[in-house]
Amino acid sequence: MKISRTICAFSISVSLLCALLPARPAASVPQVVTVTVAAKPSHTVIPTAAFGAALDGYEKGDVAKIYTPANVKAIMTAGFGEISYRLRTELGVEAWHWNPHGTWSGANSGYWTSDAGAAASIATCNGYRLPRRGSTYDQANKDGYSRIDDGDPKTFWKSNPYLARPYVSEDHPQWLVAILDRARPVNAIRVLWGAPYARRYQIEYWADRDNPDASGIEDTYSESGAWRPFPQGSINAGSGGAVRIQLCDHPISARFIRIRMEEGAGGPSGGDPRDHLGFAVRELSIGQSQPNGMLRDWVRRAQDSARQTTIYASSTDPWHRSGDRDENVEQPGFDTVFQSGVTHGLPVMIPVGLAYDTPENSVAEIRWLRARGYKISRVEMGEEPDGQYMTPEDYGALYVQWASALHREDPSLVLGGPCYQTVSDEVRAWPAGAGGDTSWTRRFLRYLRVHGHMRDLGFFSFECYPFDHLCGPSAPQLASLPGLIRDAMARWRQDGVPQNIPWLITEYGYSAYAGQPEVDLPGALLNADLVAYFLTHGGSGAYFYGCEPNTLIKELDECETWGNLSLFQSDDDRHIQSPFAAYYGARMLTQEWAQPGAKPLALYPAVCKVQGTRTPSSVTAYAARRSDGRWSILLLNKDPKRSYGVRVKLPLPIHFAGSVDFIQYGPAQYRWHARGDRGYASPNLPPKRTSISPDAIANLPPYSLTVVRGSVQ
Repeated sequence: MKISRTICAFSISVSLLCALLPARPAASVPQVVTVTVAAKPSHTVIPTAAFGAALDGYEKGDVAKIYTPANVKAIMTAGFGEISYRLRTELGVEAWHWNPHGTWSGANSGYWTSDAGAAASIATCNGYRLPRRGSTYDQANKDGYSRIDDGDPKTFWKSNPYLARPYVSEDHPQWLVAILDRARPVNAIRVLWGAPYARRYQIEYWADRDNPDASGIEDTYSESGAWRPFPQGSINAGSGGAVRIQLCDHPISARFIRIRMEEGAGGPSGGDPRDHLGFAVRELSIGQSQPNGMLRDWVRRAQDSARQTTIYASSTDPWHRSGDRDENVEQPGFDTVFQSGVTHGLPVMIPVGLAYDTPENSVAEIRWLRARGYKISRVEMGEEPDGQYMTPEDYGALYVQWASALHREDPSLVLGGPCYQTVSDEVRAWPAGAGGDTSWTRRFLRYLRVHGHMRDLGFFSFECYPFDHLCGPSAPQLASLPGLIRDAMARWRQDGVPQNIPWLITEYGYSAYAGQPEVDLPGALLNADLVAYFLTHGGSGAYFYGCEPNTLIKELDECETWGNLSLFQSDDDRHIQSPFAAYYGARMLTQEWAQPGAKPLALYPAVCKVQGTRTPSSVTAYAARRSDGRWSILLLNKDPKRSYGVRVKLPLPIHFAGSVDFIQYGPAQYRWHARGDRGYASPNLPPKRTSISPDAIANLPPYSLTVVRGSVQ
């Protein structure tokens, strides 16, 4: 029977069957959770594009261990569709040689362009460390260091030449921020400039009485603070070489010191012009002048990120040498990914290096992929610029240059970004001037509009690792997740992100840190809740991070928690031993709730209310009308202790026709035993499948995922 789309709603009544656990008193009045599904669908998605998976770089030798026929076959059974290829080199302040064959702009050094025509198969590829690096820390291995305070006057930091004229039409000031070990008295600075040096620059300190340790970099953003120039810190006709500046007569207590460089002197003529653009600093001293004329220097120098004073730079020159190859980290080659079968023959979202690369290398990448016949769904422009502390205008300037070059090569490419590293907080930037805008998103979009390139933003992307703290209970975090995603999406809408382009979560997982929730039932619940909520409320696709089999690791010092973002537990050689809860949770989402394939899936928002109380419901629900005509309800019980009885009723005259599929995954199927790096799950069973009558009452256990699915009449 054809169902009219004007039917107002249907509801699911969830009645309390089970008493509370023996340790807790029984409820005097049974609770009823009512799930009301909206009359009209809020969004329609294509499952093969909506339920994706992300593949990343690994340690040396891991690509061959991971991409075995057995592992690839197991990964494919999770039911994910399109693949998002992640770029670890971008997080590690490295240039990406996506093809090991290519050309240098100089003699085994300079600016690299991979070969777009090489016929040799690419099994793996590497990043190259940047010898002109300015930041002490990165977002990948954190085994590099800043050249500004490494103690070697022969090395230097240099800013990205693509942020200087003639590559940009307006000035793009560059900056360095030094973070002292604590607030220190500062009245003098010594800079050993490289070439090119800064003619006009300003030396500032962060002033914030309310939050002296918060500057907006490496700490939470502080609205009450601001960068203040030292009384004698404005230089308008600077010279190169070694320069000492008396900043003030009386020392100012400061921890964060910034050099904001506004006009460069340029470098010598000849050679590659990129080598002479921007700003360069060899060494930096910050301290207090002594009576004998010496400078008491607060900067610690070392060729080690753990021992040197922390410095962050606004950008870094992608110049490097053949000997700078990072042997410890490898990316899977494009041939390895596309020919393994893991892509299911579907188009792949591929990245281009942006912060530490060149447009020529990115264009060559697209040309090579097209020549190979590999399908591209979208191109993500760089990765996590907010994690690199880039200003939105700098990212925008690179985005515009890369977009122009890529679209000259292939006008059909769908480009997007900026691939934020998190959704937990508003991404902010220091205001460009007094009272200026601090919204990173709004300023990036403004840059694209002003420069006539909004059409080059074909999708909006971000990563989602909502919880950094894994030592406490998971239930409060699970309860807060839908609100967190709702608020983030609302902020971006207010900031002006277009609604007529796809919104994508190009990586997601419980946390950016390893912990037990990721390998336990809370991880499976979060993944399902996150994806179902995001898609139901307008998202176009989400890519699970951690398909590859992996071992348990410990990353947090403050608590004894072991875990990993992965579908499968493995030994050190990546041989699969058993699935994690995330695997069966993924199958519940992609194979049971959704109908696998490329036919549309209509999604309906649902509201859960506990009758007779204002207590928020621990049960969340998401409804889908599949292309096979069946309705599918995803029920998530995020209460760690309480069970519910569930009865599904559709309002007359609508009702399920015949028996109803009832698929459930919970503590009866999976229980994690924490044993450090030897943790394991027992039992470790697939979801339980039964057929029940439409009027049957079934149990909804604690921490469980349930799909109720059937035809309606």
